[in-house]
Amino acid sequence: MAINKNHTFDDLDGIKCAIVETQVTPQRVAFLKSLLELNLFTVVVVPSPPAKTTPVAEGEIAPPPPEETFTVGVTDVTFNATNAIFGRLLKTANGHIVTLAYWNQKETISHDEIPYFENTAS
Repeated sequence: MAINKNHTFDDLDGIKCAIVETQVTPQRVAFLKSLLELNLFTVVVVPSPPAKTTPVAEGEIAPPPPEETFTVGVTDVTFNATNAIFGRLLKTANGHIVTLAYWNQKETISHDEIPYFENTAS
C-alpha cells in the first residue's frame, strides 16, 4: 500500500520496487534508467498493461495500436522521485544537481541554481 500517491510501490518481475513512473515511452525509459543507475539505484523495467480500448463499431476505422509503454521502478522502496528532485539528491553525469526541468526532459542541461533559502545576496 502506498504512503501517498507520490510514493507507490509494487512487485515488478517478482521484485518489490518503488514505482518511479508508469506508462512511459521507450525513450523516457532510457533516460530514467541511465540517470537512476548513475545515482546507484537498481532499476527494474516491465511492460505496462495495455490501455483499455473501446470496441470499434461496424464501418468505423480502427485507430492504430498504441505504442508500447513501460513501468519503471527501483529496488530501493524508500525512493520517492518528488523527494529526490526537490531534496536535490540526484546528480547528472557531469555532476550537476537534477532539477525538475531536467527530470521532465524540458532542459538537456541541468541548471542547478542556489536554492532561494541559501542565497545570502539580498
